[in-house]
Amino acid sequence: MRQYETFELRFRGEKLTDSWADVPVTAVFTCGEETKTVKGFYDGDGEYVVRFLPEKTGTYRWTVSGAVSGEGEEICGAAAGQHGIVKAVGTHFEFEDGTLFYPFGTTVYALAHQDDALTEQTLATLKKAPFNKVRMCVFPKHYDYNHNEPPCYAFEKNEDGSWDVNRPCIAFWQRLEKIICRMGEMGIQVDLILFHPYDNWGFSTLARKDNLTYLDYLLRRFAAIPGIWWSMANEYDLCPAKTLADWEEIECFLAENDPYGHPLSNHNCIAFWDQKRPNITHASFQTKTLPEIPFWIRKYKKPVMIDECCYEGDIPMFWGSISGREMVNRFWRCVASGAYCTHGETFLDENEVLWWAKGGVLKGESPARIAFLRKITEELPGPIEPRMTGWQSIALDGDEQIAEYAKEASGMWKPFMESMLRAKRRGRELVALCEHEWAGACGEDAFIWFNDLQCYRKQLLDLPEDRHYRVEWIDTWAMTRNVIAEDVSGKTEISLPGREGLAVLAVRIK
Repeated sequence: MRQYETFELRFRGEKLTDSWADVPVTAVFTCGEETKTVKGFYDGDGEYVVRFLPEKTGTYRWTVSGAVSGEGEEICGAAAGQHGIVKAVGTHFEFEDGTLFYPFGTTVYALAHQDDALTEQTLATLKKAPFNKVRMCVFPKHYDYNHNEPPCYAFEKNEDGSWDVNRPCIAFWQRLEKIICRMGEMGIQVDLILFHPYDNWGFSTLARKDNLTYLDYLLRRFAAIPGIWWSMANEYDLCPAKTLADWEEIECFLAENDPYGHPLSNHNCIAFWDQKRPNITHASFQTKTLPEIPFWIRKYKKPVMIDECCYEGDIPMFWGSISGREMVNRFWRCVASGAYCTHGETFLDENEVLWWAKGGVLKGESPARIAFLRKITEELPGPIEPRMTGWQSIALDGDEQIAEYAKEASGMWKPFMESMLRAKRRGRELVALCEHEWAGACGEDAFIWFNDLQCYRKQLLDLPEDRHYRVEWIDTWAMTRNVIAEDVSGKTEISLPGREGLAVLAVRIK
């Protein structure tokens, strides 16, 4: 047994033929004064499995009871390169051991439902790609460019052709598990999508009881794997068979039956899930309204993931035909605002192998530039928080604070401030009166600006007077970095090349 690594016990027992989703196998692990109870699962051919994720070092006593039984003792050694489950800490992510995690994700929805050759090609591509998180589905997908049947399905069938969730297909779950574990070996977190509406088989319309039986087996089998996140759905609001109450029940079931507290979210198409719900660890959005990011971070006080912001590609859909440059810009807008972004790629292919669904190979121009951004982000002295400047910040302030601004204002700004105060007191929603500034900071240790479409030749940086900074401008497309000041403080004017797609980074040196 080793800290943050899945520990497994296997037992021989009765071979089951009728029902094995809810086998009566319970294990209790005790280390010092801490005790954790987990459920085991049936893995076919008379094999029963208990999995446990040790989160601390020490000596563990374990007992297993139910359909199989046993007891023993294991010494858990210190972690060897593993960091534990990713947790939401404030508005950012950390591994269990405190190591920061910056998600740079991609989307391969139907990865687990392709043949072995395509699956191997996809995993080989991911090994060289810049992505450390993959969004993928448990159930197969039926949609444009997605019409193949999977190698196997999650459940066996009844005589009438309906799915029997009480008999999980062991071959399916073993295959999915191998894919997840292989990505874990590459340092990739799997954001596992548990339901979705793009269905041709009946998985999206399972009865309420069957949904919970399926989730119970999934948790028994996968919860002790550290590199997994639970995404309740892809586009939950397009699933007509489930009510809001159904989704809330699914959310509570996952939170209550996961012994380890993996990240948990729900992804939308039109209507955002209630990100304030206490079980939700981070906000998962499908949106292009990225200027709202600082407001969402302030509102929810949780990490914000833009898990779908359109895809680099050339298919005849608006959501799958943005340029590589625009995909890169959207990553920079998110990161500079203190949020995280997810990539996808949808280039036409005569064999209908599009990365966003089936994987294969990456064809776009954005992955290399995303790798460049990831390297810059991971070199920063800490996570980025949004800087709400100018009208962005004032629009959120209360009446008393805006009244103070109005008193201090002079010239043309005084009537502006007085007008804002009157509108605020009448309950009107205030809007930004200037272009959005993509700006963030790591405390006072680093400041970052993404100038996006602005073609500044001069830019004024407002840095702390009592700190000293090294400043560089970054070409986000050419992937170049150019130091323009070695030691500056306070208000500092810098010269820039006067073209779009540039970022500015000031890092404290003393």
